[in-house]
Amino acid sequence: MGMVAAGTWCAMGGLMDNRSVLAEDNQQWLTWRGSTRDSLVNDRSWPSTLTEENFKKVWSVPFGDSYSGPIVTTSSVFTTESVEGKERVTCVDRRTGETRWSKDWEGSMKVPFFAARNGSWIRSTPASDGQTLFVGGIRDVLVALDCQTGDEKWRMDFGQKFGKVPDFGMVCSPLIDGDFIYVQAGKGLHKLNKNDGTIVWSALGDNGDIMSSGAFSSPVIATLDGKRQLLVQTRSYLAGVDLESGSKLWSKEIASFRGMNILTPTVWDNGIFTSSYGGKSLLLDVESSGTKTRWENKVEGYMSSPIVIDHYIYLHLRNKRFACIDMKEGKEAWITRPYGEYWSMVSNGEKILALDQAGKIRLIAHNPAEYTMLGEVKVTDEEAWAHLAIAGSDVVIRTQKSLCLYQWKD
Repeated sequence: MGMVAAGTWCAMGGLMDNRSVLAEDNQQWLTWRGSTRDSLVNDRSWPSTLTEENFKKVWSVPFGDSYSGPIVTTSSVFTTESVEGKERVTCVDRRTGETRWSKDWEGSMKVPFFAARNGSWIRSTPASDGQTLFVGGIRDVLVALDCQTGDEKWRMDFGQKFGKVPDFGMVCSPLIDGDFIYVQAGKGLHKLNKNDGTIVWSALGDNGDIMSSGAFSSPVIATLDGKRQLLVQTRSYLAGVDLESGSKLWSKEIASFRGMNILTPTVWDNGIFTSSYGGKSLLLDVESSGTKTRWENKVEGYMSSPIVIDHYIYLHLRNKRFACIDMKEGKEAWITRPYGEYWSMVSNGEKILALDQAGKIRLIAHNPAEYTMLGEVKVTDEEAWAHLAIAGSDVVIRTQKSLCLYQWKD
């Protein structure tokens, strides 16, 4: 099998049936892990190396704390921040960084003590369909804003409606599919009409106090065993959910420490890969009768959702190392020395651009034979936990205290 290209991914039982359509426009970054939700872009024009000479800062704007990744449209960049008991969304001009509008609302809480070092600020990455921006606030409120004006269209307060704000707030990044939005919030999974915010159905609310404390993962849509479905990872299990009814098609318990099932479900060859803190890595086959484990190993992922190229998966681990694993057998091709606590990654099928939380960005070759770094640049002294965004030759980075746009080329 050659490298995964836009036209072949769905034939493999892959992610997001409309990948080939969405991949035609590489000038935008509209949701968590990009428009196809798998951090893959259809762009073979990436530079062959990464240096301070070919990775230039165009503008930088200061902001308050946020974990939300930036959203990039053809003319604008959107970012969130937590400041003085409020949450704020700001739209800036993509070319200049100048503010177009800002919108804020009351929104603050304290996360549990053992997570306090990671801060009590907004976590969910927004999503956009080009006309509306959908923002998940930390107090489990989903707000729909007009992209051009910032005017509020509607809001859904899941904490108020379902009687509890999750312990870590809303972490899940909403998923848009046609006229609907899917999000894990308010003790479960919900399908909403994106035009008015009404709930179509609610599901997976049967998981006791683990589910009521909130989800760490974000859902994706894929066709598995001939069935288009929503793939959802809760704090304790992975499930397939019927898009029309919300009924659970299958589920598989995923062992972890303190429910740290954080990775976005990763689809490959009609199976689903996941890996957890305090658990293991595994590839599940989905069949009409349920799931079957194709392979598992002792490698532990943590917060960094992986990249798949060909039949290899690139995964940043709990022990801070970076690994390449052969998806056919679950065997490690190589594992590096420690590199940071968290990586956000984007790939064009030939290379991987990876930003770590310590502010270093690396260009890495797809090479199962050995770890091959093509260049490294220190972009900030601040921490950078938000997922980076790539739109054309623009690389947008949200550090802890700023929003920056870089351009890269050979």
